[in-house]
Amino acid sequence: MPHIALNSNEPGIRGLFRYRPETALPLNGLVEALLCGPGTLTRGERELIAAFVSGRNECRYCYSAHAAYAAAQLPEGIALVERVHQDVDTAPVTPKMRSLLAIAAAVQQSGKSVTEDLVAAARAEDATDQEIHDTVLIAAAFCMFNRYVDGLATALPDDPAFYTDRAKRITAHGYLGVLQQEVISPATA
Repeated sequence: MPHIALNSNEPGIRGLFRYRPETALPLNGLVEALLCGPGTLTRGERELIAAFVSGRNECRYCYSAHAAYAAAQLPEGIALVERVHQDVDTAPVTPKMRSLLAIAAAVQQSGKSVTEDLVAAARAEDATDQEIHDTVLIAAAFCMFNRYVDGLATALPDDPAFYTDRAKRITAHGYLGVLQQEVISPATA
């Protein structure tokens, strides 16, 4: 049961966006830029970082959602996402991705936990400054989103189909496209 009365039964951040639609556009704009915008990391890799951080924060809604979104965009699918969630050190990811996930894990603990050694290790694996920047910002943003969702005790769907169905929409339309359909113009959803 949410801590506040929402004007919607929608789960997770969707209900919060419906409650305060004026915050939905800038927050979705940030996610769109980070996870769908141009970059050398694939959309699936960026979603994997979001899912990884959400899992470390024990935010079930955000982990379940972004795990499904990552799985829909990674050739290895949900098996890889779950391996990273269970044990990032033995997960079958590239050395560059492992180094970026180490940076994301540090950010999840504290921004000050990102050390020169972690950055140097990522650079040694050919991570670019933009990839390092985006990893830090994705991790920081998802710490905020996780706390937003859990801090207001939003509803949590247990049916995995909810997340996989939504993953298809996010993959096809991006975050701003889905927001347009659901919150800004709900009559077209």
